[in-house]
Amino acid sequence: MNDITTTTIPPSPEETPGRSQVSLTPSGGGAAQGGDPGGTLYWEDFPLHHVTDCGSTTVSRAAILDFARQFDPQPFHLDEEAAKHSLFGGLAASGWHTCAIAMRLMCDAYLLRTTSQGSPGIDELRWLKPVHPDDILSLRMTVLETRPMRSKPHLGLVQSHWELFNQHGDCVLTMKGWGMFKRRDVAATDAPQGQAAP
Repeated sequence: MNDITTTTIPPSPEETPGRSQVSLTPSGGGAAQGGDPGGTLYWEDFPLHHVTDCGSTTVSRAAILDFARQFDPQPFHLDEEAAKHSLFGGLAASGWHTCAIAMRLMCDAYLLRTTSQGSPGIDELRWLKPVHPDDILSLRMTVLETRPMRSKPHLGLVQSHWELFNQHGDCVLTMKGWGMFKRRDVAATDAPQGQAAP
């Protein structure tokens, strides 16, 4: 069940009590505390309900066609005329291309400076509106839940909700899933052997 469904850009944090919207910073202290706001992020650095704006990118016609040729060669992703007669009403990006765009925005915004150990999977994925050439897409991430992993105590789980918006404020994609991150306060040598599990 998707408990966060958004079709327009949500209210700002000032209008939504309990939600923060600043850059993720190591819990050892950001710039205001004399720490390094660009330091490595651990599991402890993902506060519950924290909101991160992950930047934006413009989707080109060439990129839509290139992705479709390689991975999703359905006519409405490749052929202008066929797309006009589809439900999309015009050339549209593959949903998997849209997911890849969201992933790149995540990486550029925060993921590449974390202790990420991958993901056990995505719980929910929704494609709400088509993405057309020259659309400008912006990503927002909200932390829904955090908990340590029982099977690997040196790791923690973070459940996030991602929303991808176009330039009109329409939500085109939502995802909810988990990430695994190293814990700052638990030594890796204490971790049990075996398969990781939530």
